[in-house]
Amino acid sequence: MRSIRPVLAATGLAAALALTATACGPSEDNATGKAAADSAGGQEAGGSLPGGLAETLKKHGVDPEKWKNGEWKNWDKDNWLREAKDFVNPVIEGLWKPDRMKSAKDPAKTMAAGDDSGGRGVTDPEPAPVRAEPEKTPYHNYAAPVGKVFFDSPEGSMVCSGTVVKDPGNPGRSNLVWTAGHCVHAGSEGGWYRNIVFVPAYNDKGKSAAALKNAQPREIAPYGAYWADWATTSGEWPADGGPTGGEGAPYDYAVLHVKPEKGTKSLEETVGNALAVDFDAPEISQIGAMGAWGYPAAPPYDGLIMHKCVDRPGRFSISPSTPAMYRIGCTMTGGSSGGGWFRKGGDGKSVLVSNTSIGPVTSGWLAGPHLGPGAKDVFTTMSEKFAGH
Repeated sequence: MRSIRPVLAATGLAAALALTATACGPSEDNATGKAAADSAGGQEAGGSLPGGLAETLKKHGVDPEKWKNGEWKNWDKDNWLREAKDFVNPVIEGLWKPDRMKSAKDPAKTMAAGDDSGGRGVTDPEPAPVRAEPEKTPYHNYAAPVGKVFFDSPEGSMVCSGTVVKDPGNPGRSNLVWTAGHCVHAGSEGGWYRNIVFVPAYNDKGKSAAALKNAQPREIAPYGAYWADWATTSGEWPADGGPTGGEGAPYDYAVLHVKPEKGTKSLEETVGNALAVDFDAPEISQIGAMGAWGYPAAPPYDGLIMHKCVDRPGRFSISPSTPAMYRIGCTMTGGSSGGGWFRKGGDGKSVLVSNTSIGPVTSGWLAGPHLGPGAKDVFTTMSEKFAGH
């Protein structure tokens, strides 16, 4: 018997998140960002300052105009850029139209086929499923930092979830988004995904597919689209990540630095909030409740509605040689990948402690990485490189 009721935990955590949300709705201004970073720590990637983007593309044998006119669809192995220094993600204005966002698929191949940890490490009993609950609307009043991450892969347009997080290098003006490594990089058998954008408070009023049939762009993306001009993930994910997570799963996290397709305000100022990242969370057994937020897109969900699950976490081990992951009961499916996991910090405010990485085909639970020193190094490097910009 669990010592905390998931329903009670959900009520408390949801209330804490609501208290941190913006008091006003979407505005016409969007975020801004400048790129200037060097590789350090994990796998760090970057575009360049707007004036030098063309030269960066040409350095990789990419014609900027051809890229924007469809060359990005060339996924030949030799053309799929993999290394940190090779990341390019030029803005293609108008690419992510509402219909294209709605048709993006969940990266189902990244979800584990089942609990295959069988004695290879310390794993707690499988949790009972916790039914995902729709978030209250409008989302900007209850979960302003949460949104969707869209990207293109060889299989087509894909979707994950993400969270606006605080940037110590730019207090109150963060342009950083936390998500999963598999939402930006294909792992050991591929490279960087393309046309990566973040859309906060996607479908802000939680409308159905029928109600969105002739929706205006503002209904789908109330704050607009924010293009990743820099991306970081762990060194382990590109090396060991696989279609079902693999031994890279305990390191399946990423940070994006974004800039708006239009506008000048920082992302944090635009949405009205960002959440701190906690790299010093207590032992798993000492955490009473942990909540996952995201936009599940695989059946029975359609990716349009933000959901949440709250449960007491347990341990899930991929291998004795890798850190134990968090695991909670949750019925969310693919598309929720990359969505933030939160707990109440010492001051009573919600802090991000993980992100959705893997789960079984039966969709009864989710697992996310423990954010330790390696994750902190990746995050700190990103923050320091953009400090004051």
